[in-house]
Amino acid sequence: MAKGSAEGTEPVVDGEGPAESWSPLDEFEPDRPRRRWLRTTLIVGGVVVVLAGAYVGAAFALADRVPRGTTVAGVEIGGMTAARAEQALTDGLGDLATEPVPVSAQDMSGTVDPATAGLTFDASATVDRLTGADLRPQRLWRHLVGGGAEDPVTVVDEPALDAAVEQLSGSLTLAPVDGSIAFADGEAHAVAAEDGWALDDDAARATLVDTWLTAARPLELATEVVAPAITQEATDAALQDVASRVVAAPVAVQVAGQTVELPVDVLAAAASMVPQDDELVLQMDGAALVEAVLARSTNLLTTASDARFEFQDGSPVIVPGTPGTTLDPATLATAVADATQADQRDAAVELVESDPAQTTEALQALGVTTVVSEFSTPLTSEPRRTQNIAAGAAAISGTLVRPGETFSLTDALGPIDAAHGFTTAGAIVSGEHTDAWGGGLSQLSTTTYNAAYFAGMEDVEHKPHSEWFTRYPAGREATLFTGTLDMRWKNTTPYGALVQAYVADGKTWVRIWSTPYFEVTTEAGPKTNVVQPTTVYSQSATCSPQSAGNPGFRITNTRTIKLNGEVVAVEPSTWTYKAQNKVVCGADPATAAPAG
Repeated sequence: MAKGSAEGTEPVVDGEGPAESWSPLDEFEPDRPRRRWLRTTLIVGGVVVVLAGAYVGAAFALADRVPRGTTVAGVEIGGMTAARAEQALTDGLGDLATEPVPVSAQDMSGTVDPATAGLTFDASATVDRLTGADLRPQRLWRHLVGGGAEDPVTVVDEPALDAAVEQLSGSLTLAPVDGSIAFADGEAHAVAAEDGWALDDDAARATLVDTWLTAARPLELATEVVAPAITQEATDAALQDVASRVVAAPVAVQVAGQTVELPVDVLAAAASMVPQDDELVLQMDGAALVEAVLARSTNLLTTASDARFEFQDGSPVIVPGTPGTTLDPATLATAVADATQADQRDAAVELVESDPAQTTEALQALGVTTVVSEFSTPLTSEPRRTQNIAAGAAAISGTLVRPGETFSLTDALGPIDAAHGFTTAGAIVSGEHTDAWGGGLSQLSTTTYNAAYFAGMEDVEHKPHSEWFTRYPAGREATLFTGTLDMRWKNTTPYGALVQAYVADGKTWVRIWSTPYFEVTTEAGPKTNVVQPTTVYSQSATCSPQSAGNPGFRITNTRTIKLNGEVVAVEPSTWTYKAQNKVVCGADPATAAPAG
C-alpha cells in the first residue's frame, strides 16, 4: 500500500506515524547560519589585510636600515642607514682589504696581495644584501630581535685568484723524500722514505674567498699528503733483495786470460741504487770499474795511435792511426752487476777495439792541401843562433791549427833548454845585447808571424823589436821572450792550417798549408821621425859594447784582406824603432872628473 494518498489520509514517515505539517518552503535551508559564516570570514579577512598592510609597511619603513646588532668582519653597522653603513664598512675595512694577507700551511708561511689575487671588498653590495624592501619574514624578524655577524661581499677576479693560488702552491709545499739506499764502509744502508705535502688548491681558494676579511690571521690553508715515489716498502725490498747482495762477497772478473778480483769496498764504491718508476734498481759505475780492473791487471790494454800529418819530400801526408784495445765501461758494469746477484760471482768480459781519437777521415776533412802562404828571413853567420832556430823550427813544424783555434809560438816550441836542442845565443834583454837561452828564436817568431800575416790569420799577439834589423821587414816582425812575450795568431778560416818550418839555403822558412781562402795584400808607408844613432856610455855590469847601427824611425804597414773579391778588413799597424846607438862600456869621458 502507498504511504499516503490524496484522500485525506496523513502522510506517514517511515511508517512511524503522521508527520508534522508540511510546507513548500520546507525544501530550502534556513539562511541565518550562512550569514554568520560570511560575517566571520569578512572579519578575519579584514584583520589579515590590516596585518599584511602593517607587515608591508614595516618592511618598507625598515628597508633603508640595517637590522640592529649586525656586524660585518667585526665592524658594527646595526641600526645604521644604508649610506652610513656603507661608509662605516669602507672606513673600518679599507686598510684590511688592501694590505697583504698572511697565510700559513703546516709550518710554512707566505702572503697574498688582495689586489694581485683579484680579491676586492664590495661595501655597497654587502649593505645592499642587508637592506632594501624585502618581504621575507626572516628580514623583519632580524629587525625585531636583532641581527648578527654577516659575511662581507667579495668580488673575485677568477684568473687572478687562480694565478695567486698557483704561486702559493709553488712555495707552500714540502717535497716528499724518496726512500734510497747508500753504500758506505762496504755496506748498504737504507734511507727512510718520508711523506711530503702540497697545498690543497681548491680548499685554499675557498678559504681565501670566504675568510680573507673575517678569519684570524694568518689564514691556515689546507694541505694534502704527497706520497714519495719510492716508498718505504720498496726501499726495504731493494735493500734486502738487491743491495745487500752487492756487498756480500767479491766479484771475479775474467778478461783476456786474466782474473781480477774486485773486493767488496770497490763494489760498494761503484754501486748505486737509482729510482726507476716506483722502485730502486742497481746501477754500477762502469768507468770506476774499468779503473779498478786496470789497476789490478798487468798490460791489459794496448794504446791506439792517432792519425797525424807528416812531411814527406816537403809535402804533408796523413799517417793513418791504429786502433788499440780497451774495456767497454757499460759492458763491464752490466757484467759485474749481474754477478753480484748470482750465486757464482764471476763476470766474464771481452776487450773491445778502441778507435784513434784522431782519424784519417777527420784530417782529410780539414782541407790541408796547398801552401797558402810562405815567408823566409836570412840567417846570420852566428852558429849558436842558427842552432836555436833549427831546433825551434823542428819543434813547431807539423803543428795543426784547426778552424777557430789559436797558434801560440811559446806552446809550440815547448821547453827552451839543452835537452830539447837549444843553447844560449845573442838576444836583447832589458834593452841590452846579451846571451840568453834560445837567442835567435825571434827570427823564427818573425818568420812565422809573416806567414800567418799573408795567410790572413787574425793577429792575436805580437810585438816588434825595439831596434830594427835589416833582415826583417820594417814594422812587420815579432820578438819573443818565453814567459813574457808570445806570438799568437788565430785561424779564422773554415779549414785547418798546418805549419811547416825548417832551415835551408841560409834562410829560415815557414809555410802554412791549408785551402786558399783569403786574398791578402800589404803596403808599407814611408819611414818618418828618423833618429840617427849616437854614442852612449854604460857602466852596467852586463854591458856589451856595440857599434852604431840603423837609425830609429816610425813606420806604418797596412794589411788588406779580401774574401771572394770583397774587402773584409783593412788593418793598419804602426811601430816606432829606437836608433841602434854605439854602446861604450864605461864612464862618459865628457863627464868624468879630471885627474887631481
